[in-house]
Amino acid sequence: MTQKQLTVSYTEFPDPAGLPAADRELLATATRALPASYAPYSNFRVAAAARLEDGTVVTGGNIENAAYPMCICAEPNAMAAAASLRPGMPVVAMAITVQAPGRVLDTPASPCGSCRQILSEHESRFGHSLRLILRGEGGPVYVFERATTLLPFGFSGELL
Repeated sequence: MTQKQLTVSYTEFPDPAGLPAADRELLATATRALPASYAPYSNFRVAAAARLEDGTVVTGGNIENAAYPMCICAEPNAMAAAASLRPGMPVVAMAITVQAPGRVLDTPASPCGSCRQILSEHESRFGHSLRLILRGEGGPVYVFERATTLLPFGFSGELL
């Protein structure tokens, strides 16, 4: 038997002011996209801003549905917008932020498992890292240099 350990590395900034300018602007774009999310059931808005390799930025917000499993998360919404606008071009960075009226979320919200799989597979598909910038409504900002950091043992069709 061999015991192994998995370590997750990320950078924590106390607030967006310490971020590089490009990341700060991407996070601001995600924040401005929050009102476009549709969250009448959970009242938990999520917005993502994705920067493509050529510098183009697209956004996406979560879209809820009364049939809850049919909801669309912000991250794949932004990824679909990027793929539609620039087919075959990798997303190199994504800022994700959340808002829950009536509560203040001072910790970053991490993408759900399904979104982690989508982001991880995007990295594999393009052979290019996808930088993730996560923030709640306030508090610190977490930066992950690769999406696969959040899903180290992601599913791969290559195993079949």
